[in-house]
Amino acid sequence: MLHIHNSLTRRKAPFQPIEPGKVRMYVCGMTVYDYCHLGHARVLVVFDVIYRWLMRSGFEVTYVRNITDIDDKILARAAENGEAFGELTERFIGAMHEDADALGILPPADEPRATAHIDEIVAMIQRLIENGHAYAADNGDVYYAVASFPGYGRLSGKDPKDLRAGARVEVDEAKRDPLDFALWKAAKPGEPAWAAPWGEGRPGWHIECSAMSTCRLGNHFDIHGGGADLQFPHHENEIAQSEGATGEPFVNVWIHNGFVRVNDEKMSKSLGNFFTVREILERYQPEEVRYFILGSHYRSPLNYDDSQLDGARAALTRLYTALRGLPAAEPAGGEQSRERFTAAMDDDFNTPEALAVLFDLAREINRLRDIDPPVAAGLGAELRELAGVLGLLEQDPDAYLRGEGAARTSGPSDAEIEALIAARAEARRARDFAEADRLRDQLQAAGIQLEDGAGGTTWRRG
Repeated sequence: MLHIHNSLTRRKAPFQPIEPGKVRMYVCGMTVYDYCHLGHARVLVVFDVIYRWLMRSGFEVTYVRNITDIDDKILARAAENGEAFGELTERFIGAMHEDADALGILPPADEPRATAHIDEIVAMIQRLIENGHAYAADNGDVYYAVASFPGYGRLSGKDPKDLRAGARVEVDEAKRDPLDFALWKAAKPGEPAWAAPWGEGRPGWHIECSAMSTCRLGNHFDIHGGGADLQFPHHENEIAQSEGATGEPFVNVWIHNGFVRVNDEKMSKSLGNFFTVREILERYQPEEVRYFILGSHYRSPLNYDDSQLDGARAALTRLYTALRGLPAAEPAGGEQSRERFTAAMDDDFNTPEALAVLFDLAREINRLRDIDPPVAAGLGAELRELAGVLGLLEQDPDAYLRGEGAARTSGPSDAEIEALIAARAEARRARDFAEADRLRDQLQAAGIQLEDGAGGTTWRRG
């Protein structure tokens, strides 16, 4: 049975959907004012695997991942660029989809945009005002009254009294309480604005997700996810808004993936260690990035450095090498491996342990390849099927090992490699072993590894 660690209860427990056999899941997506970075990649990959495993477990899953296409950062970047905010967001939504496709991310069932839900946002704010949880201030903004919601802080474990004690003095005295946060921001000259009962303006960030999630999944749904950085205040505020508006429980299970660090430091543009997905994919194949992310448990911190990505490449090379040359077959003989893989994934999506099962299968394939080829082929099909649940081993082994599709700025082309291998074969036939060794060394110096076998010479990069 699937067990999930719930950030709300701070413990792992059996997962029971609200409606048997069906799961409704909402994940906070991108704020589209720039290219996706490594932190975004982790969210995309982690919840893609959770989505895949829920479906593999037999659930009918409605997966919603939103797009924030109006907020302060978007407007600031559009003004900096001298372009309309809609042009900016459309460009980066397209870039986000390209990055997600490159990483093998399955599309969600729904991908709502904040600007398409202004009516729902206004209606939710109006209900909060009517229910005594929000107020329109003299400056035209509408604020959520945190003191009106007794459960505030239960997700993050923060005490409102401590938060007030540490709150900085607000320059804007429109708030009644320093913890109150904006639901609606009054229109400023030159900014996009929408009509509302309390005056023209635009929504605050937090209310957007409350409106989009409840609109698409209902007032009470199964799973809400996102990065650990969103736990407070974003997700804490979502709970207060949603439950304050509907009077119902909001979400049963909260899932948060851990932070991403670079060379053991927080990723930051100011530190010069900020990497976009596109920059990383100039040097590494998408599956290598996926493997790197899944090599750590989703709740653990993830530390990026070149050695980690190199390790992911070496690991995938071992797995693809085990598959190379196997004939097509149906999955067979891996019952114990399937049981171990299932147990790992049912234990709070333990991908490191699931990957270990793949390597045990690869070792068994290598052991049986020559002594029992049909059994090895069946295990190879098992390996592919299980890895596919993680979005791995979906390429042709030769294509991966030869680096096909990978961005390369140096090194010999495939045709040049094949020509050198042919020249080496000719030298060996002529018993010119010195020349054969020289050609092999030349290829090795270029990062090309040769493997001589009964069927001829195969090669791979790296």
